[in-house]
Amino acid sequence: MKRHIMVITATLSLLLGCSVPESSPSNRINLSESGVYAADISANGKYAVVSQVSGAIEVYEIAQKQTRYTWQHQGDARNLVDNVRFSPNDEYVVTSDSEAFAIWSVSTGDPLGFWRIDESTIQDVAISNNARGVLVARASGTVMFFEPDTERRLEFLAHGDNKVNSIDLSANGKFALTGGNDYFAYLWSTETGQVIHVFQHPNRVTKVKLDQQARYAFTADGQNDAQIWDVQTGQAVSQLQFIERQIIFTSADFSDDGKYLLTGSPSKRLMMWDVKTGKGLKQWRVAPSDGPAPQSAVVYAVGFINGQPSSIASSGNLAFWDID
Repeated sequence: MKRHIMVITATLSLLLGCSVPESSPSNRINLSESGVYAADISANGKYAVVSQVSGAIEVYEIAQKQTRYTWQHQGDARNLVDNVRFSPNDEYVVTSDSEAFAIWSVSTGDPLGFWRIDESTIQDVAISNNARGVLVARASGTVMFFEPDTERRLEFLAHGDNKVNSIDLSANGKFALTGGNDYFAYLWSTETGQVIHVFQHPNRVTKVKLDQQARYAFTADGQNDAQIWDVQTGQAVSQLQFIERQIIFTSADFSDDGKYLLTGSPSKRLMMWDVKTGKGLKQWRVAPSDGPAPQSAVVYAVGFINGQPSSIASSGNLAFWDID
């Protein structure tokens, strides 16, 4: 299912330095009364996965408005799962806490494997189509690419001993994008470990995202430099235009047609950008929970569901936003 976006007129463009009032979504579904630590939206818009504060991981069927699976990362123990990611073809989910990661089948709900990392803390994970490969970022600066079927393991060491904050993996599992405290993001081959492109920032890189159509890469630092790059040439396509002193991004997703980038932040903000120009086209302010969940709204996941911008925040709400 393609996530095409309707054409947006220039009248929607705005300066992102303006104060944004709390916005009303066109629809909202509560996925967790207690709030969530991590979330993701499948590329086809059929599923959401959330790591609940209660310790459970739930896969939710969006159209049916019902839970499909409830998983426990490490048996019956209550543990903090702070990373959950769908594969680009939506057939698998990878989950991780600070010391181990697991792979799950979306079609059956069964776990396919559980692996423990003995050294350093897991910062982020990603998984390719068909669970061919899993990418694991660690606080030590090492990024591991792991093939579950063959148990082949490759370690990427270009970040030195600087913490790696964010990673992503191409759909076919052949290319990785990683960003860390060394102020660099690297696009590199998971077959050889060779660096393909280097993207430098003036501050530590806190968020990276690959367009799964192999057109663009998004990298952002912890201050005010957020760039979209051409992954074929390594050249800059655009720089996101905002006038704040600092914007931190917690989530990002490209539209299927490659025209738009959707981003979420820890300050309740959801923003849509023009990829070619970097201009802000629309933004919304996500509301906190109505119930006992924390009254913050970190936007942990963004996506285009049937062409409509959507978000999952720490409040536990899946929200759908109108462009008009």
